[in-house]
Amino acid sequence: MKSEGRFYLAALTRCPGFGSRTLRKLLAFYQTARDIWESGPEELAVQGQLTPGAVQRLMLFRREQEGLPEQLEASCRRAGCKLCTIEDDVYPVALKEIYDPPVVLFYRGTIEPDARRIAMVGSRRFTPYGEGLALDFGQRLAAAGLTVVSGAARGIDTASHRGARKAGRTVAVLGCGVDVAYPAENRRLLEDIASSGGAVISEYGPGTRPLPAFFPARNRIISGLSEGTLVIEAARRSGSLITAEMALSEGRDVFAIPGSVYSDSSWGCNHLIQQGARLVQSPDDILETYGVSAPPKRKSSHSFTAEERQVWQVLSFEHSLTVDEIIQSMPQGELPNLAFILLQMELKGLVIENELHAYRRAERE
Repeated sequence: MKSEGRFYLAALTRCPGFGSRTLRKLLAFYQTARDIWESGPEELAVQGQLTPGAVQRLMLFRREQEGLPEQLEASCRRAGCKLCTIEDDVYPVALKEIYDPPVVLFYRGTIEPDARRIAMVGSRRFTPYGEGLALDFGQRLAAAGLTVVSGAARGIDTASHRGARKAGRTVAVLGCGVDVAYPAENRRLLEDIASSGGAVISEYGPGTRPLPAFFPARNRIISGLSEGTLVIEAARRSGSLITAEMALSEGRDVFAIPGSVYSDSSWGCNHLIQQGARLVQSPDDILETYGVSAPPKRKSSHSFTAEERQVWQVLSFEHSLTVDEIIQSMPQGELPNLAFILLQMELKGLVIENELHAYRRAERE
């Protein structure tokens, strides 16, 4: 579709009641989205087979938002993002196959339409157990060539992206504009994803603020992009269970990692396994399902200063420690420049700081 037509189609998606199925029906009768935008009410009623109410809504919307296509094009230019439609070659093939695919996608970075993808989702209120699993699975699945898809939310989503970034590609699907960092502390992570071969994707235009209603719709894109969805931690009312249900409804695989029966954060995963989700204990379980070979594990070749070595020795991959806990654990006593040492170690890729400002080793030994 020509660039001009893309922005008319994006404008039409903003009209109340004009979902992807209505717009795809209209595109079957009109050559371009601009033709739909500029058609009169009588022609729309006949050609587009729209109800009188739908025609009236479109006419009112067009009068109120006359310059919207041009505004969307300008906002994409300012935000440094691109727009593709469901008719474009770059549009992800797997996403076209779901019941209600978005007709337009705004994105930063690179979309690989035929990439093999696995969704990784979980609770915003993570445990050290869940965070470690997300980092480990994300890294090892990405290293094997699967693109890790998640929603860039706090908790398991963020850890999944960070793990994948260490070894391969990851895609973040947002419930807001691609130029909006939500949560704000993930701004740098989103920039890194877009600039390192991955993509930041949304069906909402630049500048769109996150609203609660956007996130269930966002979840269908996460599962729709992916061959399967892995749930790492999920409480009883977790949005991750919605993503898993959407994957099941589209005939996609659902994987779950079991957790303690005494932990509220494991209820969702354990329930999914009861309902027939595939129990996984290592990334190899998923790779074997898709016939993908795990790459040989590389030996770590990090170099440490004497002070970094002291900090490294009290950290683990399994549990994060706050600065105070690191100080209390150091047999040699407090290091006066510990904050600077941790920053240097993070820049080297030795440690990861989570949103609770606690630190853990970036890799399992």
